[in-house]
Amino acid sequence: MVSKKSRSEIRRKKHMKLRNRFSGTAERPRLAVFRSNNHMYAQIIDDTVGNTLVSASTLQKDVKAELEKTNNVEAAAYLGKVIAERAKEKGITEVVFDRGGFIYQGKIKALADAAREAGLNF
Repeated sequence: MVSKKSRSEIRRKKHMKLRNRFSGTAERPRLAVFRSNNHMYAQIIDDTVGNTLVSASTLQKDVKAELEKTNNVEAAAYLGKVIAERAKEKGITEVVFDRGGFIYQGKIKALADAAREAGLNF
């Protein structure tokens, strides 16, 4: 009998392959994105010391207040704008994009494009 792996297990495996290729440094931290069924989360991480420098999610009150729904492309684009603004306040302009094993389309692409437009370089 052929057993099929779950989508989350496949995503985790892809994410580990991606993480072996790059990591965030103090000069160029990693923009990590996670998407659940209901919300999106974005963090800017310095992997050399293991610190989260900036974070934003659709669970936060100030972000959630601006959104009609928290799990669509518009919410992802708004979250990308928010994370870029918070990063610029901390003096971060260059990042490495970590899509978290998710396919680069839809919400992940919208978040990345909005972050680029708001001033992050990757």
